Amino acid sequence: MLYVYASLLLHSAGKEINEENLKRVIEATGVEADLVQIKAIVAALKNVNIDEVIKKGVSLAAPVAPTAQPQPQPQQVEAAKPKEEKKEEEEEVSAEGLSALFG
Repeated sequence: MLYVYASLLLHSAGKEINEENLKRVIEATGVEADLVQIKAIVAALKNVNIDEVIKKGVSLAAPVAPTAQPQPQPQQVEAAKPKEEKKEEEEEVSAEGLSALFG
């Protein structure tokens, strides 16, 4: 995301988004610039009209964040407990069987 933010910063300053400018912005933050990522972001933004993308509200690099999972109801939690206990008992029985093999 740092590289996307740096690209947007360059765009808002009216500067060209190229490898050298992007590298300078990244290094100004105190982070060592990754030239592979810089080349990738410059290539990805080459034919993109950033103003149009911003107007449309389309995300360039960030995927949609997952929604929060609903919390299980107390009834669902209670229903899940017996299955877990049963599984633990099965593991103990299988462990006993293995110990019989090795005396």
